Amino acid sequence: MNEKRVIVAMSGGVDSSVAAALLHKQGYEVIGVTMKTWGFMEVGGAPKHESGCCSLDAIFDAKNVATSFGIPHYTVDFTKAFEEAVIDNFVDEYINGRTPNPCVVCNRKIKWEELLKKADSLDAKYVATGHYACVEHNASMNRYSLKYSTDQRKDQTYALWGLTQESLSRTLFPLCGYTKDEVRKLAVEFGLKTANKPDSQEICFVADDNYERFLRERAPEVVDKIKGGKLVYHGETVGQHRGIPFYTVGQRKGLGVTLGKPVYVKSIDQESNIVEIADKDELLEDVCIANEINYVSKYELKKDEIVFGKIRYNDKASRAVVVEADEKEIKIKFSEPKNAITPGQSLVLYDEQGYVLAGGIIKKKAD
Repeated sequence: MNEKRVIVAMSGGVDSSVAAALLHKQGYEVIGVTMKTWGFMEVGGAPKHESGCCSLDAIFDAKNVATSFGIPHYTVDFTKAFEEAVIDNFVDEYINGRTPNPCVVCNRKIKWEELLKKADSLDAKYVATGHYACVEHNASMNRYSLKYSTDQRKDQTYALWGLTQESLSRTLFPLCGYTKDEVRKLAVEFGLKTANKPDSQEICFVADDNYERFLRERAPEVVDKIKGGKLVYHGETVGQHRGIPFYTVGQRKGLGVTLGKPVYVKSIDQESNIVEIADKDELLEDVCIANEINYVSKYELKKDEIVFGKIRYNDKASRAVVVEADEKEIKIKFSEPKNAITPGQSLVLYDEQGYVLAGGIIKKKAD
């Protein structure tokens, strides 16, 4: 396997463009790959001008950058794998009253597992992306670690906790030591067309950010069978909800009930078809349980070990203690309560130095 050959996932954005340029400058034999994972015709909600990830504009921008450096570029169709691994999971989770993070699934199942297969076919040792994250090898443990990037405002390790040791051993993160501002300056210096391209904010395949519209169009045969149920506040029925999939823990708007003060979704019980709403302070909880565990920078966590946990992408890593931990499930207790711990989202645990210790899918709240 050629250790100087690297497949770079090029989305057409500034980050992946600079990642490819940096590796090219460092002497790697770079092959650019743009992953076609969905189309506006299939997922709906398309804006008038298709400029997001997987659009023709994105593919052309990636190809333009590759051409400017004399880098070969390919567009690879991963739509079937993406639909099965990411979109189907997204729909299933909402239907079952959970709130998924599709980027976590995509990173592991598509951007790495599928891309590594492509790398194997091209005799390339490494894959690289424009993520703000760092990968290191811990010789004493013979284990690969994932760590905060230099720019902690843009750090993306939260969505990368699912990467296996095999994936990390073949991963390069060229932007590890750069801030976003520095990356944009490099893009200007390199003369890249993508230098001032804005970042994408929404989930890529829900371009209009309308999850209800997406679910109704994507799984009409299932959603049409979903019945509304009780909205319950402090044990009393105060209204009717539209259906379990259209709510998420922490939601305030669109509840369809007026109580003279802001109220929020506290819990979603799919079996009883009840959405419980509560006052904001009632959403604070200090215990979090996760399953589908992947240990990253360590082999295990021990009872009473101090960790720092995030429960959503923009969350601040907060001090916690490990209550229980094994290969299937982790239970932690935060020093200070967290707001709206949401089943389906990820619990990611770090140490004080910013190394990702482990991650998992939030299973339920404290009993």
